[in-house]
Amino acid sequence: MLRVIGKRLLMLIPTLIGLSILLFIWVRSLPGGPATALLGDKATPEAIARINEAYGFDRPLIEQYFTYVGKLLQGDFGTSTVTGRPVLEEFATRFPATLELAAVALIFAIGIGIPLGYLAARHYGRFWDHSSVVLSLIGITVPVFFLAFILKWLLAIQIPLFPTDGRQDPRINATHVTDFYVLDGLLTREWDASWDALMHLVLPGIALGTIPLAIIVRITRASVLEVQGADYVRTARAKGLMEKTIRSRFVLRNAMLPVTTTIGLQTGLLISGAVLTETVFAFSGVGRFLRDAIFNLDYPVLQGFIIFIAVAYSLINLLVDVSYGFIDPRVRVQ
Repeated sequence: MLRVIGKRLLMLIPTLIGLSILLFIWVRSLPGGPATALLGDKATPEAIARINEAYGFDRPLIEQYFTYVGKLLQGDFGTSTVTGRPVLEEFATRFPATLELAAVALIFAIGIGIPLGYLAARHYGRFWDHSSVVLSLIGITVPVFFLAFILKWLLAIQIPLFPTDGRQDPRINATHVTDFYVLDGLLTREWDASWDALMHLVLPGIALGTIPLAIIVRITRASVLEVQGADYVRTARAKGLMEKTIRSRFVLRNAMLPVTTTIGLQTGLLISGAVLTETVFAFSGVGRFLRDAIFNLDYPVLQGFIIFIAVAYSLINLLVDVSYGFIDPRVRVQ
């Protein structure tokens, strides 16, 4: 297993090098050059010359690239042209909100998706099966922002069961230790603050987790149907093993490999794709910050976000590969 982890970490190096080259070329190919893109409407010849000298854009490209990579290795992702703060600092203050939202969405998707997909496969061709297929199709086709607006209008405005926006009621004097508001409330024993933060996560979590839920249902259903017809499952039944044992040890466990892969991919998408959900619910996370960066042409933020998501995807895939060894012991010897 350690050998597998080592190989995956080594594979991460060329991936990040290739990504850094693409980002470097992208910024240098912006209309008018990177200095003009950074200055926007304030791009005068004098200002462009100052930016080129300050950022080293007037130096040879190969020197610029190695300077750029050196700063990345030191954790210097640049400075936001809008806020004037380091990009890494901006992400550090907003990432806990997005991670908290993604965790709720993932729990919602997994907690409902796997059981529903398993029931659909067990009752193939019956009501549960047809219902899950229809619901999964609806979940995939309904846009996230539309579902977010519907949930907000119905369950926060018409029937005020949940808050309309934000991460926490500003009237609550909560102590923030980790910036994970639910966790902070538990650590400081401020139960009202933790509960309020959790209630603020319900609607955006459902909206964000609907598409992963639909995909997990379909993958689980297909995987369980395939495993149920395998020779070792028929052999286990012929030997007279209990049906409960067959379902848990032979069917569900072996069906989890493709489901685990799907969950890993969806986790990366949840972290990187929360832009619309955070916008609708005024959720102060990375997604909303990225939306503002796109509208304000804040290129250092966009570069930092792309690198950040690439690293996050790679680490998530590494965790998925490691989990394979616990689900299927045969993977450990490969």
